Amino acid sequence: MFRWLKRIVLVCCRPLSRYVGLSSGEDGVLGGEDLPVLWHRSLEKHSCGEFSCAMVQANQVCEDYGHVEPGREGTFVGVYDGHGGHDASRFACDNLSRHLITLAREKGTIDEEVLNNAFAATEDGFLSIVEREFHVDPGIASTGCCCLVGVIWKRTLYVANLGDCRAVLGHIGRFNRIVAEQLTNDHNVRIKDVRDELRALHPDNPNIVSRVGSSWCVKGIIKVTRAIGDAFLKKPEFSLGAIPLRRPVLRADPSVSSRNLQAVDRFVIFASAGLWDLLSNEEAVQIVHTYPRQGIAKRLVLSAMNVAARARKKYDELMNYDKGVSRALHDDITVVVIFIDHEMLNDELTVPGMSVRGFVDTHRPSHFNIEQEVATESELTETEPTESELTESEPTETEPTETEPTETV
Repeated sequence: MFRWLKRIVLVCCRPLSRYVGLSSGEDGVLGGEDLPVLWHRSLEKHSCGEFSCAMVQANQVCEDYGHVEPGREGTFVGVYDGHGGHDASRFACDNLSRHLITLAREKGTIDEEVLNNAFAATEDGFLSIVEREFHVDPGIASTGCCCLVGVIWKRTLYVANLGDCRAVLGHIGRFNRIVAEQLTNDHNVRIKDVRDELRALHPDNPNIVSRVGSSWCVKGIIKVTRAIGDAFLKKPEFSLGAIPLRRPVLRADPSVSSRNLQAVDRFVIFASAGLWDLLSNEEAVQIVHTYPRQGIAKRLVLSAMNVAARARKKYDELMNYDKGVSRALHDDITVVVIFIDHEMLNDELTVPGMSVRGFVDTHRPSHFNIEQEVATESELTETEPTESELTESEPTETEPTETEPTETV
């Protein structure tokens, strides 16, 4: 009780204008409507409910990407948290869902094997670009991204992740209370089990994990142990001799799990590490459970920004909202909240879902149609490009190229 009283007193003693987004708009959502670095979709429909998504840019160039692909038969969610640049995260956003849909059509279903193979195809595709571009731009070998993917298919939720993006389920527990359940494992060496696993894989390298200031890092460089890209920590020919490699230091095989959706399941929060650095699982789930659905992803983003501002008492700096200025306070943040309405789990959308990507207001119909595509394959070959035509090196007119990213804001 004392902690809550103390917080109320602190709020009352400072002008509300000094806090980011503490004012309330007409829709009852935290402020932030004037932020050029904040993008959000308040509420949209997906195959079995509604979803809300939001992103805020902290870096000079945003390294996060978010993607929701709601189709008639299921829903795809992707969160891509880049580091060392945005090339890998942009590539993963443009290609991972495409690989998954192609593989699922070939198999006629979605399962854990399809997810694993989609990640592998994305990794291979990006490393081929690194090999092609390395002599011109060696820096591309040091760009990578953490990936988090969620798929709802036939009343089952599949989750796959590399790195420290996180999916957290909100479900009703005892006494009708909301409970936070983490669905993913963080591949981050701040966790002792992850450090022990890495040391066990590299017994001949006692410095595989080391302290850098107050943080643990792999080879003194990076905190995550799995990612797409980061070729300089996977292949000796890309290390330039600076980091001798006997074998790959990082991995690109995801942790994959599945869950039959239950009547008590209410929503899933998919978010990049920028959110979880500032909010606990329980805090995030409580916010989603307490407030209206409309704009809830934006509320989570702004709540995290408020925590960052209060922690360092840098209210004025955060109010500037310039790209790159707020990076000292928080990372890029991407949030997607998927609500699960169980009465809709057996239904199909009456209209095609619309693919949504952060900072890009796309209007193309979703490609997430697996069984329908199998059933009408002969018809689709007349209107859609074949797999050989749709490659990483030859993107379609409606999709931006992976090697020439567009501006995110």
